[in-house]
Amino acid sequence: MADTEVTDQAAELVERVAAIDIAKASGMVCMRLPHPSREGRRTQEVWNVPASTIGILELGDRLVCQGVTRVVMEATGAYWKPFFFLLEARGLDCWLVNAREVKNVPGRPKTDKLDAVWLARLTERGMLRPSFVPPKPVRQLRDLTRMRTVLIRERSRHKQRVEKILEDAQIKLSSVATDIFGVSGRSMIEALIAGKRDPRALAEMARGCMVVKKAALAEALTGQFEDHHAFLCRTLLDSIDFLSGQIDALTVRTTQAVEELPCPDPSGGSRPGAGADLVAKLVTIPGVGMRTAQILLAELGPDMTVFPTADHLVSWAKFAPRTMQSGGKNTSGPTGKGNPWIKGAIGEAALSASRSNTFLGARYKRIVKRRGRKRALVAVGHSLLVVVWHLLNEPETPYTDLGSDYHQHLVDPTRRTRDLVRQLKALGHDVTLTSAA
Repeated sequence: MADTEVTDQAAELVERVAAIDIAKASGMVCMRLPHPSREGRRTQEVWNVPASTIGILELGDRLVCQGVTRVVMEATGAYWKPFFFLLEARGLDCWLVNAREVKNVPGRPKTDKLDAVWLARLTERGMLRPSFVPPKPVRQLRDLTRMRTVLIRERSRHKQRVEKILEDAQIKLSSVATDIFGVSGRSMIEALIAGKRDPRALAEMARGCMVVKKAALAEALTGQFEDHHAFLCRTLLDSIDFLSGQIDALTVRTTQAVEELPCPDPSGGSRPGAGADLVAKLVTIPGVGMRTAQILLAELGPDMTVFPTADHLVSWAKFAPRTMQSGGKNTSGPTGKGNPWIKGAIGEAALSASRSNTFLGARYKRIVKRRGRKRALVAVGHSLLVVVWHLLNEPETPYTDLGSDYHQHLVDPTRRTRDLVRQLKALGHDVTLTSAA
């Protein structure tokens, strides 16, 4: 169908646009173009296309023939990917936009056609912002790191199920051993499955630091472990071993993908194989290990021109509290929902860094006293992302820790002396100061 309408010429920013409201099996396309003969008018055409490769390629040919300069689509699960990648390969400028920013006006009918028209109207007036869609090598690296994270979480769930079965059989191994899947714990579980139920004989399998706990182990291994529990544990242990093999294979493939990742060059080109150098730089940050560094590189990409400043990156990752003002009163709101993969990696790194004797550890200790543990971890995560941005944006700059006493050097010695004297006097002490020689 086609119709015409009069629009405000001053409001038009993009003349030839197309918008797609995407579903699983199809997409509703709205194309808006200048009228061929009437100045100030626009034509609009809405039609449905199948979400197949042939249908999308035919759509791309049609949009190219009409001179469309921008195609916008709403992020809908994973259904947007075929439209985005195939149309992008056809040479069209594709934008992926956040569903929260393109909601229709409340109270109006909501249909696929009206949603596509609304999206096209917002596009032609320049009222939308594109989401970050990394290039293909970074997307493939993302797939590897995300799959590895999912399998690691699933393996942890299986380990928890094994512990639950042992508790059901009155085996209190986790009360004595910190890790029941260490060398000693795994040997004892395998022996229980094999039919050895003598607590003292099982305790003799202790190795390393567990040797001194043989008496406690003998007591903890006294229970009602039966063949039923052995069958369940055997099934879970086989699954854990299989997942461990898959995780190791993904780690090898991820390391290879990082080494082959093309990185931007200061001269404007790309440096193949520089991804390993960036990961090595990120690992120098306190709390960031090899796996976390690979996740950060996969989620952010090596090109920091996408984020003009470190504040843009922190805001995009939702590690900056939102400011809400009402009636002249400013309050800080929640950080919001960001990339869960980045939040998980940065959260683990912040927790690890908070226990270190570094600048980040000192920052956590300063904030946790007055703001609490969760806010302190968010603040450390904020600092971590700022450091990551600078290291990726400036490949030649190494990480240098400011030291745990950095904030102390910023305090006026006279003021600090006065505060300490006042605190001692409040405790009932007479204070006499003598200058050191």
